[in-house]
Amino acid sequence: MGMGKIGKGVALLLGCLLALAAPSLAAAAQKSAAFAREYSETLPPIGFVEFCQRNPENCQPDGAHKRRASMSEEKWLLVRMVNAFVNGAIAPVTDETLYGTPEYWTIPTDAGDCEDVVLLKKKILVSKGIPEEALRITVVLDEHGEGHAVLTLTSAAGDYILDNRRNEIRAWGDTGYTMLKRQSAQDPRKWVSLEPARTGSAIAGTASK
Repeated sequence: MGMGKIGKGVALLLGCLLALAAPSLAAAAQKSAAFAREYSETLPPIGFVEFCQRNPENCQPDGAHKRRASMSEEKWLLVRMVNAFVNGAIAPVTDETLYGTPEYWTIPTDAGDCEDVVLLKKKILVSKGIPEEALRITVVLDEHGEGHAVLTLTSAAGDYILDNRRNEIRAWGDTGYTMLKRQSAQDPRKWVSLEPARTGSAIAGTASK
């Protein structure tokens, strides 16, 4: 499935779902949620660095300075729909199988791993008006202690996770994952730690950020 077909599918589904949206959707999505604390700058994943070298246009600050997105009911519905649509559109296949290398980040068309799915979700949501700075690629450890990538939406209500393993949008503290690091809001090419750093104080905190 090409990017054009994916975009058309998103637009069609959004139009249908908006007409059926439950009145309580925004209220349910915007319940008080924890804000993940950011600490000192850390190294980005090598796959991300190489992706930015190949695709610099996807790794530039957007200049909007909107570290947290203000979410309407329609925007929440958009986020939920894009998460579910991309999860269904992209078949889970490893980089080793697709490209013959352990790590290769790219925007997928029909197959890819968790990092690729994150890149596609971010690209679509930015094109639909969600601030780029509020969509952070995030590296976690899953329930089995294995590395995994998800997309964090930093909203005014809290930090929420878009995951290729489930269609439900969850608050970051309700995923069962250990958050390791994510893109910086100031510069998407830089990353910050989400674990208590041994040196350096927190550079971003809770609801005031």
